[in-house]
Amino acid sequence: MALALDVDDLVEANRLAQQLRPWFGVAKVGLELFTAAGPDAIGAMIDAGYEVFLDIKLHDIPTTVGKSANVAGALGASYLTMHAHGGATMLRAGVDGFLEGARNAGLPEPTALAITVLTSDEEAPAHIVPNRLRVAVEAGCGGIVCAAADLKDIREMAPRTMRVVPGIRAAGAERHDQPKAVTPTEALQAGANLLVVGRAVTLADDPAAAAAALFAGVE
Repeated sequence: MALALDVDDLVEANRLAQQLRPWFGVAKVGLELFTAAGPDAIGAMIDAGYEVFLDIKLHDIPTTVGKSANVAGALGASYLTMHAHGGATMLRAGVDGFLEGARNAGLPEPTALAITVLTSDEEAPAHIVPNRLRVAVEAGCGGIVCAAADLKDIREMAPRTMRVVPGIRAAGAERHDQPKAVTPTEALQAGANLLVVGRAVTLADDPAAAAAALFAGVE
């Protein structure tokens, strides 16, 4: 499970990471926290015992993406997101840079993740996800970030690709800006490999209790 630390303060991120460690093995450092704390956020989560999912959704010219991904790999991020909309050349530059950065730092091989369609986007045409999946696979991305509704097609088209699903919520819970939200059980049964959970626990009055309730009965 990946804990989305979508906060703008590293002290708060550390508090949540420590409190919720029993339920999560991956810490997602997104744009908000990375903008606030920079590389220190990655180091802090590694020190806390987490793998780091650096969710900064790179989308730029290939040279810039490749160099940025290289830095992310050297810093110890295990996962890095890029927008598949950027195309195969851009994605390949990111994949190569990410792997090179980790390798040069003597770190395990990381996984580049391609964003197909944001889970807040309800209007994307049906052909977008399959098209972007093909581009991501061609570029060598090891995983895909997608909505649970897209998992069936992705499993059929690229069964060896890691499938990451954000927007996980308890049944009947507030969806915030995640109209495609599903429960942990629904996502896992549909074929997700890694679930991303954020506000469902981090905004709760008792985050630990919310995590325990959310994952009760989940295998």
